[in-house]
Amino acid sequence: MNPCIVIIGCGKLGLALSQNLNRAGYKNIDFVSKTESSAQKASKLIKSGNYGTDPLKFTKSADIVFITTPDRIIEDVCKKIACKNGFKKDSIVLHCSGSLPSTILSSAKKCGVYTGSIHPLQSFSGETGIKNPFSGIVIAIEGEDQAIDVMEQIAKKLDAGLCLPIKTESKTMYHAAAVVASNYLVTLVDFALELLKSAGISQEKGFDVLKPLIYGTLANIESEGTVDALTGPVARGDLETIKTHIEHIRAEKENLDLIYKTLGLYTVNIAVKAKTIQNSSEKDLKKLFLT
Repeated sequence: MNPCIVIIGCGKLGLALSQNLNRAGYKNIDFVSKTESSAQKASKLIKSGNYGTDPLKFTKSADIVFITTPDRIIEDVCKKIACKNGFKKDSIVLHCSGSLPSTILSSAKKCGVYTGSIHPLQSFSGETGIKNPFSGIVIAIEGEDQAIDVMEQIAKKLDAGLCLPIKTESKTMYHAAAVVASNYLVTLVDFALELLKSAGISQEKGFDVLKPLIYGTLANIESEGTVDALTGPVARGDLETIKTHIEHIRAEKENLDLIYKTLGLYTVNIAVKAKTIQNSSEKDLKKLFLT
């Protein structure tokens, strides 16, 4: 069976999803977008499929509906279709938000559909014709059993490295973890580059200076886990070095000492797990980071 698929929202994710579903053998794909030009562009990329701006012209006959609009309007888009009885009975209605649960699609239940969310743990560039961005990545899924079965098939077809079922109520914490690992890693590196700038090392050279250390640390985390990978002054209980750091950062980079101390306070907990510091050092470190 070649299911009829409708993609509502032709942004970066919608384009990447349609191209790679098409490559994987799903040939019956239609497109809906806010403007007809963007829906037409998506259709042209796979050289097939109908397109338009009214989802009701397509969703009533669709076996699978992907709502790939911005998160803030997913629920509203679904409600507007559902209130017109616009979903086909027994079809699968999915959204691709990382932070929102499948329950925001509950308005579609009156049409007799099955709902779920499928989130590729990946950033999408918007480039077209590039290699499969879903290959080897983690795709997190949650929702009703019938939707789970379909999402697992889709993840396999997209060549995902891991299809990860999660609990619906855990969706927010899953997404928060992704934000910390991706977005806040950028913040952390930028923080380090700012400190290097104060040491007289330019932004242009800064990343080359830090890159071997960053990659080496990631390799250690992969092979040993976070607890055993921890090194540095907190792991040693080196209060004097940490005091010096805080004093210099406070003097040269206003308020950045707060970031350093917040990260340090969390790091104390890792050092405790690693059993590299004694109880007295733990108390002294926490007191230092909290003042």
